[in-house]
Amino acid sequence: MPLLLTKDDVAQVLQMNDCMDVVEKAFAELSNGTAVLPLRTPITPPDGLSLYMPAYLKELGALACKVVTVYKNNPTQHNLPTVIGKVLVQDPTTGDVVCIMDGGYLTAVRTGAASGVATKYLARKDDGQTCGIYGAGVQAKMQLWAVAEARKLSMALVFDLQDEAAEGFAKDMSEKLGLEVVKAGSADDLLETDIICTATSSPTPLFDGSKVKEGAHINGIGSHTPNARELDTTIVKRSKFIADSYEACLKEAGDIMIPIADGELDEGHMFADLGEVITGKKPARENDKEITLFKSNGLAIQDVATAKLIYDRALEAKIGVNVDF
Repeated sequence: MPLLLTKDDVAQVLQMNDCMDVVEKAFAELSNGTAVLPLRTPITPPDGLSLYMPAYLKELGALACKVVTVYKNNPTQHNLPTVIGKVLVQDPTTGDVVCIMDGGYLTAVRTGAASGVATKYLARKDDGQTCGIYGAGVQAKMQLWAVAEARKLSMALVFDLQDEAAEGFAKDMSEKLGLEVVKAGSADDLLETDIICTATSSPTPLFDGSKVKEGAHINGIGSHTPNARELDTTIVKRSKFIADSYEACLKEAGDIMIPIADGELDEGHMFADLGEVITGKKPARENDKEITLFKSNGLAIQDVATAKLIYDRALEAKIGVNVDF
């Protein structure tokens, strides 16, 4: 009897610090060879895109597949969101589907969690650092939540093209985190912060990379197609580049693909993937002047680890609805 979990059910049991813990373990498994991560499979019906993202994590005992669809006409024609996600959790011993859960909130938190883990390993260690957030949407909130878990922040700045969105972000996140969060006057104001997160839909660079100060850490989240990038060539060249996955960055991340195509750098500029840093195969930050950059594309191992966590917590809390097929 599969357990059905709604978005509210998922939100009830999923916390950022717990998600960061399992996501860190998932990246370690990927590096150690105990994860199975096939390429995501796209199918393009006439009106949309359907993506299938399976993975298996041996040490965590997690087997699942996330199905994500992108249908641009949904809001106007069907009163549904453009992007819809569901996750099917399986028992790795029997293969039976034991849980079906909403994937929207899960995806948001696991994406933030990856940045939180990267920040844990790559940002400077001193307390009282500041964080700059480009964007004021759901994922921008998850980025700040995760960074605040990884480092004791003194304050945060947010910049968005819509002032109202930035003001709402500052109010909401100040209350949620007990942290001073301020709307920035300009995009460049964020370049004086210690930890920068880009969580926008911009297809072009958000700032001049030459203005980023020494010692900064950057989480690049928003761009995820070969022709779009939030980060310019200058900052990519100045940074120690850490990928969530070499393969994903070379297939999906315009932030690195465009400079390579322009002949500005080569694939060897990618210093490590996050799993190699977590497992100690390659060093993280080596000094306080180094600029570190984590490029996130989103991997199914994050979804699967998080889904297993949610399922286990839901069983403990006795929430959800069992359905007898």
